[in-house]
Amino acid sequence: MAPVPVELTVPTPGAEAFLTYEAKGTVLLFGPWNFPFHLIVKPLVAMIAAGNTVVVKPSEMAPATSALVAGIIRDVFPEEEVAVFEGDIPVATALLEKPFDHMFMTGSPNVGKVMMTAAAKHLASVTLELGGKNPAILDGTADLELAARQLATGRTMNGGQVCLSTDYVLVPNAMKDELISRIAAAFSADFYTDGEFRADAGARFVDRRNFERVTGYLDDAVAKGATVHAGGGSDADRLVLEPTVVSGAPLDSDLMREEIFGPIVAVVGYDDLSEALELIHSHGKPLGMCVFSRDDEFVRTVLAHTSSGGVSVNNWSGNYFDDALPFGGTGASGIGRYHSVHGFRELSHERAVFRTPA
Repeated sequence: MAPVPVELTVPTPGAEAFLTYEAKGTVLLFGPWNFPFHLIVKPLVAMIAAGNTVVVKPSEMAPATSALVAGIIRDVFPEEEVAVFEGDIPVATALLEKPFDHMFMTGSPNVGKVMMTAAAKHLASVTLELGGKNPAILDGTADLELAARQLATGRTMNGGQVCLSTDYVLVPNAMKDELISRIAAAFSADFYTDGEFRADAGARFVDRRNFERVTGYLDDAVAKGATVHAGGGSDADRLVLEPTVVSGAPLDSDLMREEIFGPIVAVVGYDDLSEALELIHSHGKPLGMCVFSRDDEFVRTVLAHTSSGGVSVNNWSGNYFDDALPFGGTGASGIGRYHSVHGFRELSHERAVFRTPA
């Protein structure tokens, strides 16, 4: 928060220059339904640290958590510092009409477009944490057991309802069957006892619409020729889907075109790295990607020929969980960065000051 001295490029007798950080003003914060507490509190900390006042709109799709968050905010903050409004689309629409100085949202690209359109009317700045088709890519040197364990964890955390979950895995064709077996084994160890699926070992879908959306993706892929190697069973009454491994899903299937947001991982074999890179490029710039390899040159090549919000090498989403690093998307996967000091800077106006003697 202290002024930051800047070395002048043009020497001026007695002059000094520095940067100061000041609040952007009043910030609108829309929370998501998949982490309805964490993804309000974490950005709210940065907003308050930067000196802003905040209006919070929790997700109506998680009503119990929305009520909890609203109660905490009203207990802790005077309304003129942090105000909270619960409700559904009419409340959100009314808030988007107001002249906020900055708007912050975690959610889908479609809702991000709505917020960006609203912000444009008032020339407000935005932070949009969105999503996309997150890939993982392996080469022939990859540790398959490590990769399978990491991918299984990332694909089933919160029932796969995580913006950084890996949607599809690119692996050399010679290793594809073994990787599938290892991911299936990891799912079995975590979610099955004596071959019986334990629904209470994982998370449910947030609602029936999302359950039907994801199971519809799976049905579409199978109808078009995909093979289910593990899982695939579902329970509409409990809103659960068994962790599922699929291969052979056509590129025009919903499973390979849309962000899944459920516990399904699609495995795609490749023979030449250019094929894999072409598929990654076809999905735009994802929020995150994983690279599994012991070959530094392979890692450098993938990094040089792809773009994403962040990258984790030989792990899943380590770039998110360490606050030394900024977190955010690029292109369709988001705008802006936060976490730790990066959030303070994102929610501040960096003001340039040049001073000469009177």
